[in-house]
Amino acid sequence: MPAGDAGGGFLPDRHPDRLRWNARYAGGFTPSFAPHPLAVRALALDLPPGPVADLACGPSGSALLAAANGRPVTAVVTLITPVHADLTAWRPRPRSYALVLCTGFWDRDVFAAAAGAVAHGGMLGWEAFTMAALRTRPGLCPGWCLGDGEPASLLPAGFAVLDQHDLPDRDSGTRRQLLARRQD
Repeated sequence: MPAGDAGGGFLPDRHPDRLRWNARYAGGFTPSFAPHPLAVRALALDLPPGPVADLACGPSGSALLAAANGRPVTAVVTLITPVHADLTAWRPRPRSYALVLCTGFWDRDVFAAAAGAVAHGGMLGWEAFTMAALRTRPGLCPGWCLGDGEPASLLPAGFAVLDQHDLPDRDSGTRRQLLARRQD
């Protein structure tokens, strides 16, 4: 792996997103281990037994909260390396996680794989920027933004959407949260 590479191996060394993330987590970064509110909500619900997957998690209070609740956790990250993987190529075992959580990342193929990893009765929690975020973040790649109705509109059959709503933010851009349960 090239020096300064935050991991994964799926983006060219000079790719703008890789450079942005490497700069964000370079020296001087102070992580917050507060769990994401979506993780708090999901872990408070009735989940089946099983592990939790926290995708693109970075320094994650959400992974720590799940572990504190007695759940085995798979943290797919680029800086910390419990699972060092190209997230776009990583494929979890189907229907093997009680909760799959991803915040701050969007890729349709990763979403499809994540949904497939949710066990019967399990939850999928996702949060990503919407196209509206481009107004306040013009450098954001449109391919990393949710379209109208996404991600709920991309769920496979057998999922019930418990909640999907937008979180407008004048400074950082609009994000959308989804919480869905596999019922099949």
